[in-house]
Amino acid sequence: MTNTPAPRSVAVPESPTAPVGPGRILLGLNTFGDVGENPDGSPQPHARVLRHLLEEAQLADAVGLHAFGVGEHHRKDYAVSAPEVFLAAAAARTTRIRLGSAVTVLSSDDPIRVFQRFSTVDAISNGRAEVMLGRGSFIESFPLFGLDLADYEVLFEEKLELFDKVRAQRPVHWEGRTRPAVSGLSVYPPLERHLLPTWIGVGGTPESVLRCAQYGYPIIFAIIGGQPRTFRPLVDLYREAMAKYGHPMQQVATHSPGHVADTDEQAREELFPHWLKLRNKLGVERGWGPAGRGEFDALCAPEGALYVGSPETVARKIVQLKQNLGVDRFDLKYSNGPLPHSTMMRSIELMGTAVAPRVAELLGT
Repeated sequence: MTNTPAPRSVAVPESPTAPVGPGRILLGLNTFGDVGENPDGSPQPHARVLRHLLEEAQLADAVGLHAFGVGEHHRKDYAVSAPEVFLAAAAARTTRIRLGSAVTVLSSDDPIRVFQRFSTVDAISNGRAEVMLGRGSFIESFPLFGLDLADYEVLFEEKLELFDKVRAQRPVHWEGRTRPAVSGLSVYPPLERHLLPTWIGVGGTPESVLRCAQYGYPIIFAIIGGQPRTFRPLVDLYREAMAKYGHPMQQVATHSPGHVADTDEQAREELFPHWLKLRNKLGVERGWGPAGRGEFDALCAPEGALYVGSPETVARKIVQLKQNLGVDRFDLKYSNGPLPHSTMMRSIELMGTAVAPRVAELLGT
């Protein structure tokens, strides 16, 4: 059993999404509630995974990490289908950590209900809620909720437009073709002290970057393969577009998978079989070729997109990310396939107690 370390003090910017400057980076965690395995190899019940997830969020708060996000999915290998319900429960067991989605699939939801659910989480958590909106990398929610994949683009565009109007907390006037019009109605409950912090999650297309900048929202890049430094042109595009639209600069963040253990060898050996199982399962679904140890080791290398290793190795890789892209925040997807709960708890503990202070030391803060 992992012992919960004493809380550390955490500096948070005045605005939840204000840039933090060149000498700092905020560290958070993401998970989809990946379903683990029992000793006999059978999948764990989703209910147990969700209970474990609450323990993981509580530990992340205790070790002083900045944010904890859960991603919405509607498939048997992930347990989180209703992020806001989980976040409300996590709000009651945490005190300081920001709580958000990673991501909310706006295309297959109702923007008004999304806002209402997150404004409720914000009230329960005393102002710690945030939402990450995206189209999602899976399509299961479309047939589940009776939506046509042919409307993939227009659904997100129209629903994002409506969400932005609702987020302004003024009477809403909107009409489109994907849902009934709204004529001057107000949406409740409003947030107490600020507008709902709202991110756009993007996979790496210029069109998605420009759409995010158009609304003036902070942006988070999902970097799950290749080399993070190749995203520099998209980061620059976002900053240029924000200035062009006349918006104040917001945070730029990245999300990548990884795992922290006491040594590099331990981290790689603990993660590899679970990473391989998940990678090849998704590969069959998406038409990718089979992966092997060579691909994994390349992604774990200093320039790769997997943040795997000892606290020193992971800290140096995060500092390199800060130097290459100038990002304000890094979120580690610490759950990767059926990685055991106890192993993830140790990774979270090291992320807060060893990686975070070493990153601050390397950045000179």
